[in-house]
Amino acid sequence: MSDIDLLLKGGRAVTPAGIVEANIGIKDGKIVDIGAVDFKAAEIFDASGLVVLPGVIDSQVHLREPGLEHKEDLATGTAAAAMGGVTAVCEMPNTKPSTTTAQAMADKFARAKGRAWVDHAFFMGGAPENADQLAELERLPGVCGVKIFMGSSTGNLLVDDETILKRAFASGHRRIAIHAEDEARLKERRHLVEGGAHPKMHPEWRDAQTAIIATQRVLRLAREANRPIHVLHITTADEIRILAAHKDIATVETTPQHLTLSGPECYERLGTLAQMNPPIRSEEHRQGLWRGVELGIVDVIGSDHAPHTLEEKAKPYPDSPSGMTGVQTLVPIMLDHVAAGRLTLERFVDLTSAGPARIYGMKNKGRIAVGYDADFTVVDLKAQRKITNQWIVSKCGWTPFDGMKVTGWPIATIIRGNVVMREDTLLGDPLGAPLRFI
Repeated sequence: MSDIDLLLKGGRAVTPAGIVEANIGIKDGKIVDIGAVDFKAAEIFDASGLVVLPGVIDSQVHLREPGLEHKEDLATGTAAAAMGGVTAVCEMPNTKPSTTTAQAMADKFARAKGRAWVDHAFFMGGAPENADQLAELERLPGVCGVKIFMGSSTGNLLVDDETILKRAFASGHRRIAIHAEDEARLKERRHLVEGGAHPKMHPEWRDAQTAIIATQRVLRLAREANRPIHVLHITTADEIRILAAHKDIATVETTPQHLTLSGPECYERLGTLAQMNPPIRSEEHRQGLWRGVELGIVDVIGSDHAPHTLEEKAKPYPDSPSGMTGVQTLVPIMLDHVAAGRLTLERFVDLTSAGPARIYGMKNKGRIAVGYDADFTVVDLKAQRKITNQWIVSKCGWTPFDGMKVTGWPIATIIRGNVVMREDTLLGDPLGAPLRFI
């Protein structure tokens, strides 16, 4: 009879004690031992030559269900996550209808049951109609927090009225995730692209000042309400400097896209496929974001996976929608940055596993430690591969990184002791479960 269910054998594991050569014993979905252990196991995973990371958590994805399933759904989006080495996702509320009620939240979890490949949580959308009920709504099981759009993007969850924002900030105490763009400035500058323009005008219309104004405003509101915030997809060097002085109340997220692409080159090469909100900006801002990573100001890397069909993206700018795929490419893109020496493997884990778990208060996630869920992203740091549209399993079927050669690749995705992806192949049936929170 087996002592344990699964033994990860022969790999190097990134643990709280550092990067160590260790076997990892798993029973009933939990880590039960780490080190020179050699249990009798029902299944052995030979990780020789590989690195075992804590399961990567993508803290910002848009899976488009309900209402927009023609471009993505909970099954295809979480399959993309598993294929890319991601073990859990936090999904955004700008669906149709928006996720602003207990009923809408229950509907999402019902839809995910038996269809989601990875563990998952959903954000409750902050809106004028629920601003005073967020304290109750944020405590529903499986809810990772509240999301507020201060600038218009996909969907109808815009909240730019300060009175409503103050009501939302006063209701509840969990961290609020913020899309920080100033709506008034967006409207003032819309004339720059009205009637048609080249996509390289996207960061001119939605300029750096649009983001800076909103970030400064939300920091003031957070201080007044004594409410912790998480500022999503930071894009400017200026915001990095501003947020550095407010780390007691604000955590910071940026994306692989903003750390990898820069304009105007990416707009000339990709056109509207490079269009997202807030925009990909100049090389100066990209380097400013990397400085934020180096100095520890950035807490999390989230993909902002926001798929649209190629037909939709082919519309002339600015009628084309903003957003791109990202959940499947997060791990290989960031591992390529590790290979290039831009960040250490330990910092990668802090940004993609420990960081999301810490910020949102996830139970038993984010580290390789006894008693924690047996979630692992197993990677080959030396593998040289090419990202292609053909590899993408998201329903929309494309990536802005098509054709990019990378060093570092996800070899297996293990969720609560179950191998759900190995060597670019999904295994078994979807077994994703709701995340739990403190």
